[in-house]
Amino acid sequence: MSEADIGARLAEIVEAASALILPLWRTGLTVETKSDESPVTAADQRGEALILEALTRAFPGIPTVAEETVSTDGAPTEIAHRFFLIDPLDGTKAFVRGEAHFTVNIGLIEDGFPVAGAVAAPATGEVWFTGGGGALKRQIGGSGGAPIQVRPRDPAHVLALTSHTLKPEQLEALEAKYGFTERQAMDSSIKLCVIAEGGADLYPRHGTTMEWDIAAGHAVLAAAGGRLTSPDGDPFTYGKVAEGFKNGWFVARGG
Repeated sequence: MSEADIGARLAEIVEAASALILPLWRTGLTVETKSDESPVTAADQRGEALILEALTRAFPGIPTVAEETVSTDGAPTEIAHRFFLIDPLDGTKAFVRGEAHFTVNIGLIEDGFPVAGAVAAPATGEVWFTGGGGALKRQIGGSGGAPIQVRPRDPAHVLALTSHTLKPEQLEALEAKYGFTERQAMDSSIKLCVIAEGGADLYPRHGTTMEWDIAAGHAVLAAAGGRLTSPDGDPFTYGKVAEGFKNGWFVARGG
């Protein structure tokens, strides 16, 4: 299966998981706390079960690293050169608050880099995925997809997407380092997809994330002509078993 076909198949799987998760949104689900003090709900768990079953059928033999499985069983201590990273519900806090910025994510990693991926936003009905030598977007349930690409950077109008939890002094430091003129707070990997489709320019993250949080969005962003690197511009890689799949700081950029 070509990388274009892989992206399209992953889009179908995240859409199926979205159809399972969306009816649970704003229903007052019980929220449990994991060992890392992050929240988890039945939507996370059911979505991951669906995704793992679908990947096993579609891509037998390719191992998976999935957030909720890691939470209960621990992170793998070794991994193949080709594997899937799965976050069945990125932005659980937003999901619990009843907000729309939560996503379903599957990224395919090969030799440390994301080569295919799909991200769905169940609440807005959007899905972004790799394919056809670039990146595509469609509404969930649609066919095909429209090409997307990052926008050229205008130094006079640089829109940065940031976390809701940043303190004023952290924002000031990021603005001084990256030179953005506007910012918008937003949850989840949807930030990477908004940059990929030309809706923003920058996402600096000086804080903790896990590989499954961003791998799919990174794949889409790269396919759309953007990049995600360390703050110093070094390549950003995946499969960091020694760190338990924990990321360092990064910055995502459009054109």
